[in-house]
Amino acid sequence: MKAQPMIAVRDVPASARFYMDLLGAVSGHGGDEYEQLLVAGRLVLQLHDCRPDANHGPLRDGDIRPGNGVILWFVTDDFEAQIKRVLDMKVSLDREPAMNPFSRSMELWLHDPDGYQVVIAGPSAWEHKRGDSIAANP
Repeated sequence: MKAQPMIAVRDVPASARFYMDLLGAVSGHGGDEYEQLLVAGRLVLQLHDCRPDANHGPLRDGDIRPGNGVILWFVTDDFEAQIKRVLDMKVSLDREPAMNPFSRSMELWLHDPDGYQVVIAGPSAWEHKRGDSIAANP
């Protein structure tokens, strides 16, 4: 199983440009109503406009802050390259790059243009092996 999160955004092309710049992603679909973003050939995020369509009703209540209770968390193998991308974008950070003592990985926190909370994390120092729990690792 793999997650393929989809978020409702005000402007699909503008959000797609933001996430392509942020993640080094490419378009996997294109369009004003829906987009798929790919990194290294893998779908990492879907963007959909907020309008109801033939497949479903509205995807987002305009009276509620976007992403309330949701954090879009992306893990990268090259955290330094990711920091450079963010600096090149001149995006305001909510939290500067720092080590998270619980996940044992570097993280930076920001918001996207719609207000969704986004975290970019580096690889974790924890090694997850089948059958091992985090608590079992020193």
